[in-house]
Amino acid sequence: MSNKVLMDKYEVLLKTIESYRKVAVAFSAGVDSTFLLEACVKALGKDNVVAITAKSCLMPKAECDEAKKYCKKRCIRWVSFDPKIMQVEGLSENPKNRCYICKKHIFSVMKRAVFSEGYKHLLDGSNFDDDGDFRPGMKALDELGIKSPLRDLAFSKDEIRSLSRALDIPTWEKPSYACLATRIPYGETIDEAKLKLVEKAEDYLRGLGFKEVRVRVHNTVNARIELNPNDFSTFMRGDIRLEVNNTFKGMGFAYVSLDLQGYRTGSMNEVLPESL
Repeated sequence: MSNKVLMDKYEVLLKTIESYRKVAVAFSAGVDSTFLLEACVKALGKDNVVAITAKSCLMPKAECDEAKKYCKKRCIRWVSFDPKIMQVEGLSENPKNRCYICKKHIFSVMKRAVFSEGYKHLLDGSNFDDDGDFRPGMKALDELGIKSPLRDLAFSKDEIRSLSRALDIPTWEKPSYACLATRIPYGETIDEAKLKLVEKAEDYLRGLGFKEVRVRVHNTVNARIELNPNDFSTFMRGDIRLEVNNTFKGMGFAYVSLDLQGYRTGSMNEVLPESL
């Protein structure tokens, strides 16, 4: 798609947001929500926009810190709240519709909070590509009347990155992140200790210089590492491979493996248990 066509599409997005008048943006500091937040600020001005972040054990602390830091730097109002997500009935059992349960709770609380302050609409950064995977959370957003203008206007992830780069939004090349619960297979219990272990393991790998990282945890003791295939040769160097293995075992993993398909989003959806 040409730059002109992309910019024309961006103008349509701004016009759409203008019609909302006063908005709250569910903000994770990721590529999509940052692009959407900046579009809202441009369309409505900072006085009519608030960024809101759910701080829970499902979101890496570094991401929450980055959300706060970004808004402070841009002088955008930022609020956060603890949705007490692990207290939500049924979530820890990790059923196939876990994302629906999670989003229904978080966005219900978020919507009440921002609407009580006079914000007319709550927006989220879902994009058109999200419709191509198993994402039951989309149903919760639709039920709650959450606005997803990037999805509605068919913005793809690549288009959002291209426009972010053109508009000098710093997250244009940021790796994709996702809820930490996506690292645990459906049907396996989720708890805070397991989520913190995933977060610690992924932070460690990023500290070694690997940008695209997922650590999938199977049966609590098995770590399956997903990396960009371009990083395989670096990872398999004797010193790094052995260091990762020893470090992960020191964290409590019994077995450590490298997924030969490499990093990809939604890999836990590749085999959905029929029994769940």
